[in-house]
Amino acid sequence: MDFSGLQNGISYFPVGTLAVNVLGSFFLSLTMYLSEYHGLFGEETRIFLTIGFLGSFTTMSTFSYETFKLLENKEINLFIINITATLALTLLGVYLGKMVALWRR
Repeated sequence: MDFSGLQNGISYFPVGTLAVNVLGSFFLSLTMYLSEYHGLFGEETRIFLTIGFLGSFTTMSTFSYETFKLLENKEINLFIINITATLALTLLGVYLGKMVALWRR
């Protein structure tokens, strides 16, 4: 993965990082709500899955670096879109995870 914020001299939008963070938010929410409302996972398993696995799967540091590189490269529109899309879509991921976990409850 090229973390320079440029690919062949052209700025790119970090779609991969966004996708990983959205999926991670969905699965973290799903795990938490299944644990809370259905008792599917014990406390140790839940902590391992959410902090250990999903915490390392999602990547705030990569998001921050790539977003900063967009700003540094004066790609203001991509900078704003990345922040907005990440926040909105990760919250949507949490909501969808909750909906799936509580479906037919």
